[in-house]
Amino acid sequence: MTYQPIENYGVVGDLNTVALVSRDASVDFMCFPDFDSPSLFGRMLDSDKGGHFKIAPTLTGMRTKQVYLPDTNILISRFLSKDGVGEVSDFMPVDDRTVTFHAHRLVRRAKCVRGELTFRMCFSPAFNYARSGHRVVLKPDGAVFTSEGDDATSVRLRLDAPVTLENGTAVAEFTLAAGQTMAVVMERASEGDDSEAAAPDYVSAAFKETMTYWHRWIRRSTYKGRWREMVKRSALTLKMLVSQRHGSLVAAPTFGLPEDLGGERNWDYRYTWIRDASFTVYALMRLGYTEEAAAFMKWIEARCGEQSSDGQLQIMYALDGHHELPETELEHLAGYRDSKPVRIGNGAYDQLQLDIYGELMDSVYIYHRHGQHISYDFWQNLARMINWVCDHWQQPDEGIWEVRGQQQEFLYSRLMCWVALDRGIRLADKRGFPAPRQRWMQVRDDIYRDIYEHFWNDEIQAFVQHKGSDAVDASSLLMPMVRFIGATDPRWVSTMQAIDRELVEDSMVYRYKIDRAASDGLSGEEGTFTMCSFWYAECLARGGDLDRARYVLEKIMGYANHLGLFSEEIGREGELLGNFPQAFTHLALISAAFDLDRRITQAR
Repeated sequence: MTYQPIENYGVVGDLNTVALVSRDASVDFMCFPDFDSPSLFGRMLDSDKGGHFKIAPTLTGMRTKQVYLPDTNILISRFLSKDGVGEVSDFMPVDDRTVTFHAHRLVRRAKCVRGELTFRMCFSPAFNYARSGHRVVLKPDGAVFTSEGDDATSVRLRLDAPVTLENGTAVAEFTLAAGQTMAVVMERASEGDDSEAAAPDYVSAAFKETMTYWHRWIRRSTYKGRWREMVKRSALTLKMLVSQRHGSLVAAPTFGLPEDLGGERNWDYRYTWIRDASFTVYALMRLGYTEEAAAFMKWIEARCGEQSSDGQLQIMYALDGHHELPETELEHLAGYRDSKPVRIGNGAYDQLQLDIYGELMDSVYIYHRHGQHISYDFWQNLARMINWVCDHWQQPDEGIWEVRGQQQEFLYSRLMCWVALDRGIRLADKRGFPAPRQRWMQVRDDIYRDIYEHFWNDEIQAFVQHKGSDAVDASSLLMPMVRFIGATDPRWVSTMQAIDRELVEDSMVYRYKIDRAASDGLSGEEGTFTMCSFWYAECLARGGDLDRARYVLEKIMGYANHLGLFSEEIGREGELLGNFPQAFTHLALISAAFDLDRRITQAR
């Protein structure tokens, strides 16, 4: 089996789902019609069974190049040779009139720019995670594919070229001279042929509307700093990962892409983590996207309204907020480069991760600090949650990295419990909300002392990953960023030195060393975590080392793929690993770029 590298893909989306398009214009991953729906195309996870949708010239040996139209999520895959130049443009229509239920169209337009080229289209869906067969009905203008599984998903393919069937795959070939185009539209099938996509001017009109939508959206960004193109691309990517219907942010639109090639570290990220809340709200508010921040805060408020009677939350939820995310292994799929098992669902949803309460309270505090007020009813739920933290902050848990080994008393969990109390007190004081302030202040101070007394290791002169450990953890980089400790405090300076010795390779940062840290219950290795590199750059900036911070930031930006996209990790050969694109990484990029740019400007 042959697989494209993860970094060879671009992404297009309609705010409900995305499609991953390779440099040779093959859609090799797409869940349909929503982020958390079963996959329709999944060749990234099984090159034989997974399904794909490819349009490309038949001429062999052509060079390829892939770009986004500037300030949009419209993708162009270009084919170059001395005999001709061709393009395939990909986009999912979205405009200001888009509603929560629509056809979820993927529009693909082939064009011959120079010479004359014959293009071949292969449409080979694999419904329901490649578990269901399908039936096909040919139409004068394409074909309709319907799953034979319980999901009964049906998609319509429209194009103005003859279509033949080869073992359930729709195939078409067409020759284009310079300047000629051929559009292919995939949409959610409806009864009859009543679809606006059937109109002769639909593709050109949808292209213009979609381009206008993205231009208008990105113009709202208030960031005018040094790394504008990278920040804009991160913002555009994050916007694609926000569910228009629910306001929640998917951690990544994929599942099963490995953190360790050939290993078992393969997870489903198509959910919303409470942990992402503060980073998401911070990034959106910093860039001026108050509407998106408000929609996400509304989603968070709804989850707080559903919390158990004692105030406890889950660490993650489905995009629509439902609670149970049972984990299943898709044993029939080979996995990306034989990385098995391929999992859907996420068994970590019922873990205890105490840090989420601090991240949630930080997001509410940031939201309020930027002038957006919360309701009294919301506050009552938050207060109940903070009281729960007061009762449980000393418990061991699975921590930010969701270890599947033994629970520990993790520094990061303890730190974020402190943040939960600190932000709760600040918010109560600013708004005059009723709260048991004396108790909250006592617990906040107890946590503060506990961190200094039990998580500081004199031998290595650093704050360590968990109580009794002698290993450092990159999550400690959040300590000055949440204002627990000053970035020039002697204890923090020596902790940074320990992190630099143990976890940093040039600009790349490991989250922890597997052989020294708490057991995560899994075999194999992993790459460096790119978001940790951005945290490291921001910590350097906060500590006043602006030159090195800029060096690290710009070096790690150079590990993005050709379109400016990041997955979760960087492997030993500089390849991208893990689910792609990852929201957390792009959020960390925005935060680091914003902070460093501001400090460089102030230093002048």
